[in-house]
Amino acid sequence: MADERSILDTLPEAVVVIADDGRIATVNDRAATLLGLGPDAVGRALDDVLTLCDDARTRFRISVTPPTVGDRLAERVLRVADGHRDRPVAVAGRWHGGQLVLTARSAGRREHLDAVRGDVVATVSHEIRSPLTSVKGFTRTLLARWDRFSDEQKRAMLETIDADADRVTRLLKELLDVSRIDAGRVQLHRSRVDVLALTSAVIDKARHHEAGGDRVIDLIAADDLPPLLVDADKLEQVLVNLVENALGYAEGRVEVRIEFDGDELHIVVADEGPGVPEDQHRLVFQKFGRGRGVRRAGTGLGLYITRGLVEAHGGRVWIDADAPTGAHFHVHLPVDRVG
Repeated sequence: MADERSILDTLPEAVVVIADDGRIATVNDRAATLLGLGPDAVGRALDDVLTLCDDARTRFRISVTPPTVGDRLAERVLRVADGHRDRPVAVAGRWHGGQLVLTARSAGRREHLDAVRGDVVATVSHEIRSPLTSVKGFTRTLLARWDRFSDEQKRAMLETIDADADRVTRLLKELLDVSRIDAGRVQLHRSRVDVLALTSAVIDKARHHEAGGDRVIDLIAADDLPPLLVDADKLEQVLVNLVENALGYAEGRVEVRIEFDGDELHIVVADEGPGVPEDQHRLVFQKFGRGRGVRRAGTGLGLYITRGLVEAHGGRVWIDADAPTGAHFHVHLPVDRVG
């Protein structure tokens, strides 16, 4: 038995061997840390020393009687409730020689991944359903009552359909970007770029965007900023995400500052909004991360993608913790000067 116990102690999973009378025969070291079952549990009934619950907080009892078909207890995620902690564990078992051998492993990461997947499905479903509902509604209306609307009304509805189709296309592009970032497959295509002209174009487009119609967006940059070797499309995407994020929260003007010190391109996008609490600085760069306590429309992927694109360039992005007001996003990209 000592040799058997020493072998069990080398396993990463918790192991609990239960005799046919329902009493615990053996536990390994991992069972103590994961399930709270130490050597003193041996000889006692499992239900007396271990409380397992399902997601509805209903107690789940494990029968030591083998099923009529098969010899395995299918794995399921349960929660260990010992009065102090409530932690998820994946429990499975097998009947062997009249005994039930239970194994358990932490399901914390698994539960987190399931929650993330749930967030993805819920967010994507909502973000796609909303514009598609609009597209479907206007399309059916136009098909059924085409002659009843003026040309101006038709144009307004078609413009809405066009905008909503763009919204779905953007969502699908964001999801593709996320998959590339997660897989480490972001490819850079550097070329000679006039960064000042590119930034000006982004700002000009943002001024005509729904969120920025009445906002002041200032661009501060040296007139002699040289052409730089960057991936124009990805730099544009970084700028668009940061400027649109600022417009979504700004209560006043937005300022974009561009500098080049010979080795790095420095970009600062600052707004006069409520700012981001320091304990949320990392959160806003995570998938579906949202800060500032305000629920905004959108997927919550923009800043995650921004961080991925910046890091693919070997750069870094962060929020200035010492900003006097609003949120100041800083981007540093190592780039080469052209010419």
